[in-house]
Amino acid sequence: MWLPEELMGALGTWPGAVLLQRSGTAYLLVSAAHILGVGLLVGAILPLDLRLLGFFRSAPLAVIEPFLTRAAATGLALALVTGFWLFTVKPVEYLGNEAFLIKGALLAAALVNIALRYRIAGFARAAAAFSLLLWLGVLVAGRWIGFV
Repeated sequence: MWLPEELMGALGTWPGAVLLQRSGTAYLLVSAAHILGVGLLVGAILPLDLRLLGFFRSAPLAVIEPFLTRAAATGLALALVTGFWLFTVKPVEYLGNEAFLIKGALLAAALVNIALRYRIAGFARAAAAFSLLLWLGVLVAGRWIGFV
């Protein structure tokens, strides 16, 4: 394992992890918040990416981009916080889960794509195409975790 065993053990025993391990209701609420974050993220980023690729031209980019970007950022923040919290329930098990590792790699690539989107001239359309594929991949890999 690439992370120290002590760290993984500590993550599984912090009070937030213990709360989720002992309370089905707490786990349900955090899981629902995670799904809400993912829904908000994907529900905002996909229309924005499609618009950047030339679809929905009647929607002025200057009007929809700020709103969709903020909505996606809010969803991302919620998904990251709740996702990490859910990870702490079984960190060693998740790190041995192929789907989780693929999701992590796709998530990292999607975040790099965001960072590069506006920093490289002429990259916005390509970044939008990558974004569509990466975020849908993150979504599918996230669902796959429970089936591996």
